[in-house]
Amino acid sequence: MNDKLIFRKLEKSDWEKVSQIYSEGLDTGNATFETNIPSWESWNNSHLNDCRHVAEINGKVAGWSALSPVSSRCVYGGVAEVSVYVSSEFEGQKIGTRLLEKLIKESEAIGIWTLQAGIFPENLGSLKIHKRLDFREVGFREKIGQLNGVWRDTVLLERRSKKIGI
Repeated sequence: MNDKLIFRKLEKSDWEKVSQIYSEGLDTGNATFETNIPSWESWNNSHLNDCRHVAEINGKVAGWSALSPVSSRCVYGGVAEVSVYVSSEFEGQKIGTRLLEKLIKESEAIGIWTLQAGIFPENLGSLKIHKRLDFREVGFREKIGQLNGVWRDTVLLERRSKKIGI
């Protein structure tokens, strides 16, 4: 394969492509409880400024990743929730794995000691990637929220750093 994969910081100018990939995730019904794409301003305000990436292949945005704080309380300052989305056009090329690996490395560099993810049990690919990268299942949240009027469960996973907060 001659395709060149690069990672760079996600910028406001990427929002159109990033939101299209996010929309693909919404359309699956198994990526998030969200039902609408937020504005850039709303998305920007709900994610950490650090650890935002796009993956590009031959100049095309293939996926993105970011972290959200889990709480505004200072004791949880080292805990963040992961978001990783890959365009259906680039599925099966390990881009999600590479984005998550990058998030892990950079999150530790800025002092994040725990990463967490809430994943629908039907999203087998995402569960597999997270578990492969040392996320462990810490809970099952039964009927934690509704998506389009249907109660949905999530699997709660976390990854505790072996470098930060030990």
